[in-house]
Amino acid sequence: MAESRTIAFLVAGEGIEQAELTGPWQAAEEAGWDPVLLSPATGKVQAYNHLDPGDMFEVDEPVADAAVDTYDALVLPGGVANGDELRTDRDAVAFVREFIGSGKPVAAICHAIWSLVEADVVRGRTLTSWPSLQTDVRNAGGTWVDEEVVVDGNLVTSRKPDDIPAFNRELLALLG
Repeated sequence: MAESRTIAFLVAGEGIEQAELTGPWQAAEEAGWDPVLLSPATGKVQAYNHLDPGDMFEVDEPVADAAVDTYDALVLPGGVANGDELRTDRDAVAFVREFIGSGKPVAAICHAIWSLVEADVVRGRTLTSWPSLQTDVRNAGGTWVDEEVVVDGNLVTSRKPDDIPAFNRELLALLG
């Protein structure tokens, strides 16, 4: 029987930056991984192309029901509203904290870094994000750098949609 190769993509109910969801999702599928969409929301979630509404995506599993052991990696797409909403959800923050603690790969882009800050998992780590979050990262004990992609142990971070090729490359390298 084939080994499961499953990646959780965790998003809020709306405000997801569409390219930061679909770019890594497609790269994972092309590399033979099975992406699964998790959210505090149920039904469909709304993605955006910056400020313009984009596509709707069906949630596969509520994050409250998700088990870290089920997944081989976690991807946190960005989007200002997405990152802000996700960091206020207790189940989502607990899932992120547990995932980082598992040692499995975690990849976060743009405003998704807010979930890492809220989960208190950036202390002593080097990462990048959208530039407006650098003070949040520093206040949480992390080192913020302005680079297209940063790998610190099991954590991959990037700044924005333009960085998706480098983000995908480093995520897939961590996955082996």
